[in-house]
Amino acid sequence: MYNESIKKYYAVDIGLRNAKLNFRQQEITHIMENVIYNELRMRGFAVDVGVVESREMRDGKMQYIQYEIDFIATNGMEKYYIQSAFALDTEEKRQQELNSLQKIGDSFRKIVIVGNDIAEYTDDNGIRYMGLIQFLLS
Repeated sequence: MYNESIKKYYAVDIGLRNAKLNFRQQEITHIMENVIYNELRMRGFAVDVGVVESREMRDGKMQYIQYEIDFIATNGMEKYYIQSAFALDTEEKRQQELNSLQKIGDSFRKIVIVGNDIAEYTDDNGIRYMGLIQFLLS
């Protein structure tokens, strides 16, 4: 589930990051992911990036496909799989974000955090959806 080859770097202070980059690269999806990372670390979680491998038929051939998990957050016996998705505005984007979570075979909680304010809910697969503000305040 963990993959040594995926490396992501997060800034402790988003403002300092932006200043260092002369306010270029203001991609909201990356900033949101950085905010989630910082919040998880503040709450005492160890945070890793994960990959789920799946063997699937593509173009008539069996292939190994890797799906990234944005965050695997652990704190003692607590473990959460978290996807950060600024928007799930198309079915294709929704499926892209859910593929990795749906392929995980254990029973730890799976969460999708979106950028807009939504009513928190859990789908039929047990995946919990919440807005960024709800996540930060809960």
